[in-house]
Amino acid sequence: MCFNAGKIDRTIRVIVGLALIGYGLFAQNYIVVAIGVVPLATGAIGFCPFYPIFKLNTGCKKDSVR
Repeated sequence: MCFNAGKIDRTIRVIVGLALIGYGLFAQNYIVVAIGVVPLATGAIGFCPFYPIFKLNTGCKKDSVR
């Protein structure tokens, strides 16, 4: 399966997600925690559901599904 998020993209998403979750827990702002889960999950999975809408792809070189 071809993921649409590349290594650098995934790394940045995980770091930002963890930072938002950490800040949200520290500040007891659970909306920020919920927002931080989104980039963390997309970084861990390697697929961003908004990339196909905007025709972006930072991961796969070919557009083939096997």
